[in-house]
Amino acid sequence: MKIVVCIKQVPDTEATVEIDPETKTLKREGVESITNPFDEFAVEEGLLTKEKYGGEVHVLTMGPPQAKDVLKNAYAVGADYVYLISDRAFAGADTWATAYTLAGAIKKIGDFDLVICGMEATDGNTAQVGPGIATQLNIPQLTYVDKVTEIDPENKKIKVERLLENGKEIVEAKLPALITVVKDINEPRLPSLFGIKKAAKLDIPTW
Repeated sequence: MKIVVCIKQVPDTEATVEIDPETKTLKREGVESITNPFDEFAVEEGLLTKEKYGGEVHVLTMGPPQAKDVLKNAYAVGADYVYLISDRAFAGADTWATAYTLAGAIKKIGDFDLVICGMEATDGNTAQVGPGIATQLNIPQLTYVDKVTEIDPENKKIKVERLLENGKEIVEAKLPALITVVKDINEPRLPSLFGIKKAAKLDIPTW
């Protein structure tokens, strides 16, 4: 299976973040950045899927050059390939433009079976980018997933458990598909010392 995971670099949730009155975007200078917490669960789910069904995990992020740091973290825990999608034209992109750009990158990776995103980003809380990517790629979207029940690579099917306000539901879809995951789905692993050293030497491609 070819699994693509979309992640985002966000300001540390414990940091004080201000809005630039001119651009109406977040002031990121001088603010420590981290991997979006929900995306850590997405990376872990990608790795677990690879370990269970075989294949490879591709992780990508859209952002400024310093966003390579979150890609190195993903590589350190076991991602096979990482990509930075970066251009000044992307600055201040809304959720539609972000989804459009990430979908273009996923098409460039090509021949994918599953796309995994975190439920939402902590700096926006819109939960729109994952579904937007699925719409751009014209594939099924399964949101708020708290358990992947089964994947049938041969028959191209996936079955998941979705977390709803008043309970849960089991949904099945054809692959390729996109899922967005909640934090209850797994426990993200920590990188090994070997993984950290390997990631430090990585030359990350920028598209």
